Amino acid sequence: MDRRQSAAEVGVAASEAVYPQRGMAVAWEPVRTRCYAAAGAYVSFTEELDVAEAAGTAMPDGQARADAVVRELTDAARTVDEFYRVNGDGLAEAARVRGAIGQVVAQARAEGEAALATARGSSHGNYPSVVAGVAELTEALVTLPANPESAVGAARSGAARVRQAVEELSNALAQAPFRATAATNAIASVTTRIAAVRTRAEALAPAYSALLREFNAASSSDLTNNERNSERAIDAADAALEQARVAAGRNEPETALDLTATARAHLTDAERLIDAVTRRLDLLREVRADPAAQARAVRFRLRDAQMLAVDRGLVGEWGSVLDAQVERLDRIGSGLTGRHPDYWAYVTELETVAEFIAGVVDRMRKHTDST
Repeated sequence: MDRRQSAAEVGVAASEAVYPQRGMAVAWEPVRTRCYAAAGAYVSFTEELDVAEAAGTAMPDGQARADAVVRELTDAARTVDEFYRVNGDGLAEAARVRGAIGQVVAQARAEGEAALATARGSSHGNYPSVVAGVAELTEALVTLPANPESAVGAARSGAARVRQAVEELSNALAQAPFRATAATNAIASVTTRIAAVRTRAEALAPAYSALLREFNAASSSDLTNNERNSERAIDAADAALEQARVAAGRNEPETALDLTATARAHLTDAERLIDAVTRRLDLLREVRADPAAQARAVRFRLRDAQMLAVDRGLVGEWGSVLDAQVERLDRIGSGLTGRHPDYWAYVTELETVAEFIAGVVDRMRKHTDST
């Protein structure tokens, strides 16, 4: 029993060190307690036997007590065997992992130091991606446990972190020779895009003037600053591009790439501001040509929603809510009056109704799907 108990305890200790989430120590505790109880009964009985033998006296019920001790020892040993039968594979695996963790950490450390040496000897060592990779790997190596067998979990995660850092640093070094070409291409691309956005910006002022001339002033009040703000965005993109050219000239291609990304973001803002004006003009002209078309589309959605309520037996809950949207649409349509009706308010109010209807439809579908 003692040999079996010792073997199991070695495996349990390894499992707690490697896989504490498995809770082997908790599962082992009642088995361990039973073994100690059996061992205690054995020791107590043999001590009594020694005393009786020394005194030359007989032990009352000696054979029966001996048989009971043997049964207790046998049962305890059987319990250990059953524990090991159920958990033996996991315990053996934990023992293997624990035994190999020193080699795993040593190999990770060697790979990390080799990667750092490669970075130190690289002509691209000043690239931000390489500098960041070196810093991460250095920190990962410093935090590796000095005695991995005593902290198996931390050693495994630390070794994994080192390997990940080695991979990232290696990738950065592998990509570094191509950064200069990428930066040159990016600068050329952004240069072309800036010219294209400036051309598109030329349409903004005439479009805004047409909005003021053809439509209610409220229809473009939110676009008042778009021209000025788009010009600022284009100028900011131009400034970032110039900085990118300077960085590329200093053999800092990664910095140049970051700056071209900044320029692209500014251009995206400028395009959004420009398109907001030109698309507003197109939309309002389309609505003016056929105001009822927008309302018809929303009324079509409303009818679909009403039919869905009927089909799914939800008229009592949603029928009056949807019916109220008919009156709401009528009121919106009656607001198109005067020489310059506020078509933008008309469109936005219709969109509000359409969104409300979509929300009701979504809730009806979820209701029936959950029942």
